[in-house]
Amino acid sequence: MKNFVFAMLVLSGISLSAHNPIREGNMISGHVIVKGSEENIPYATVYIKENGAGTASNEQGQFQFTQLPEGKYTLRVSAVGYHTQEKEVTVSREFTAVLHFQLEEESYLTDEVVVSANRNEVSRRNASVVVNVMSAKLFETVNSTDLAKSLNYQSGLRVENNCQNCGFPQVRINGLEGPYSQILINSRPVISALSGVYGLEQIPVNMIERVEVVRGGGSALFGANAVGGTINIITKDPVNNSFQVSSTLSVTDQNTWEQYMGGNVSLVAPDNSYGIALYESYRNRNPYDRDGDGFSELGKLNMNTFGFRSYYRPTPMSRINLEYHTTNEFRRGGNKFDRQPHETDITEQTRHVINSGGAGYDLFWKEYKHKLSLFGSLQHTDRNSYYGAQQNPNAYGKTNDLTWVAGGMYTGNFDKVWFAPATFTGGIEYQENKLHDVMTGYDRDMRQEIRIASLFAQNEWKLNRFSLLAGFRFDKHNLIENLIFSPRINLLYKPAESFQARLTYSTGFRAPQAYDEDLHVTAVGGEGVQIQLADNLKQERSNSFSGSVDWTTNLGHWQANLLLEGFYTGLDNVFVLDDLGMNSDGYMIKERRNGNGARVYGVNLDAKIAHGTEAQFQLGFTAQRSRYTSDEEWAQTDEGTPLTTRRMTRTPDYYGYFTFTSAPLPHFDFSLSGIYTGKMIVPHTVTTLQADGSTANQYRMEHTPQFVDLNLKLNYTFVLHDHIKLQLNAGVQNIFNSFQKDLDKGEFRDSGYFYGPTQPRTLFIGIKIAG
Repeated sequence: MKNFVFAMLVLSGISLSAHNPIREGNMISGHVIVKGSEENIPYATVYIKENGAGTASNEQGQFQFTQLPEGKYTLRVSAVGYHTQEKEVTVSREFTAVLHFQLEEESYLTDEVVVSANRNEVSRRNASVVVNVMSAKLFETVNSTDLAKSLNYQSGLRVENNCQNCGFPQVRINGLEGPYSQILINSRPVISALSGVYGLEQIPVNMIERVEVVRGGGSALFGANAVGGTINIITKDPVNNSFQVSSTLSVTDQNTWEQYMGGNVSLVAPDNSYGIALYESYRNRNPYDRDGDGFSELGKLNMNTFGFRSYYRPTPMSRINLEYHTTNEFRRGGNKFDRQPHETDITEQTRHVINSGGAGYDLFWKEYKHKLSLFGSLQHTDRNSYYGAQQNPNAYGKTNDLTWVAGGMYTGNFDKVWFAPATFTGGIEYQENKLHDVMTGYDRDMRQEIRIASLFAQNEWKLNRFSLLAGFRFDKHNLIENLIFSPRINLLYKPAESFQARLTYSTGFRAPQAYDEDLHVTAVGGEGVQIQLADNLKQERSNSFSGSVDWTTNLGHWQANLLLEGFYTGLDNVFVLDDLGMNSDGYMIKERRNGNGARVYGVNLDAKIAHGTEAQFQLGFTAQRSRYTSDEEWAQTDEGTPLTTRRMTRTPDYYGYFTFTSAPLPHFDFSLSGIYTGKMIVPHTVTTLQADGSTANQYRMEHTPQFVDLNLKLNYTFVLHDHIKLQLNAGVQNIFNSFQKDLDKGEFRDSGYFYGPTQPRTLFIGIKIAG
């Protein structure tokens, strides 16, 4: 049988040569088949690790690379549902190198290629820190259209809605609120404080290839302010010629409609010298009023996004990358949507025009053992807003925000550094953010300039069973007098391919600058709330420790994986908010100051078990504690009495998720997923109208119930022609309509008193065409 396959491969090669004359040497030709059945695997991704060249196998499972310089190369072949496989090959000008890849079927991905562990591409199993990956398969399983709806499906991560009016989402990693986490796009920190307010909901999943999540400070090489963790969004790279068009129509509580449309096109040159991947999405959601008081719980949303990512290879040893993304978004919450904002009781309205892009140049030499990368990225946000109540004609605002980053990085692979083979990575990076925020009605004309110059270096020694990574980062922040030094050290113990144990220590900081709360004016009791920074506010410092074990095994015909991770983060000079009362203009003022400290610690559990495509189950659960080291003030009564807490607010001690997918028939599959949110405490300002027309506030620390949010999705796929497929899907999200029951009502409501699942029961139908 093997001789037969080899003969067929030779004949196929003759056929290819007849139609596409090529040189005999300086090329690689290959075939991808299923191990055991020896069936062809079409559209498998074939990637050369040394130079980043990529292609896809054709319908017969064949692929080829031409015009390659002489030398040794490592090819990585991956396909959905199969184990990734790597092989080394030597390219010569005298002959064609021929490779055969026999892929074993895999129930789920456990060995993805990641970059968030050490800024270099590495197998997840060989990564020095735990990197969890969310792929397009997960987005399909949970029927998410934007990133905010997807992040709950990772242990240690939880997305919450922080405003009853406009509904801005925030992600917490290991219990720490959003500003403690670093969000990257293709490893670049271009998400500013302003764009981070609504940023998670402004990123459509059809632009994303995968999302890499590093919990804790283990990836401090991307920025020492990644105290809680790093979310690295890797956009789609052109690999082969393909397209996809999809549309979804959904209805919430039988009366609020939402439409979504998305499209993708990828084009690649036959010789892989250039390629481009484009995406577009449109989303329109009507406002949703849960309790019938005329005020929205989910605001009106209209958003268009477009972008592309492309590359060009001037030589086999170099690559130029170019990308561009644009978003035009309108959102509005409150009441009286048919009137102008200043004619309403409460309105929070924003219109964002966001343009971002980046360019990079990669150069390889000495058989791809050395690499130099130069990069630059920027993002510009233009925002027109209205945050007002009580028909305030002066609550309009305008914000201009520009963030850019540029730098260079060198990576070298050495046969021996002191005592073992090693990979060295070092570089420099400069980041600048300029923000001008004007809100006349709140007497705010804020100009903020942030400049950070950084130097980073690390070395990773690779022994037989151990891998030791040590690195550091220097940051000079213009708002901090001293140079900030942030070291990290990671140890990986890997006695077998199926078992990895890791230990990590890192430090980080959070600078005293404006964050999302400062740029989002909420409305409490119909009054504006502003947040200001205290004088002599110091940066927060953090020390993070984590340890984990990752084990994969086969239980008969079942494949199982278990990841158990313990974490601890100590915070000093932690930022807290003090209630300062009203200013002379009648606006509530809160001040951000330094508290004593906080400790966050707990355990993350990820478990997977699967039987081919027939049944795949994944579970994630987090048990943690988030506590201040001493009582911290969260509000003051009208009489001036301070109210304190030692437990961090809006952070449950227990939360988790699960997904279950099954394909019982060749063209039919379904998925069941759910999110569990445990009990927590949430501040609540209750405002009442007095007989004389004044208002009185009562401050409560509410104890919330627990929630279970369950979802179901059904898919049926038709094969139309060749490899073009049509999928019809339908389902329901939040089957039991698990939602907050004690919502504030009316024009004097506390819009920040909003917790639990972010979406009520929603029915949806959809269609997708791909090829």
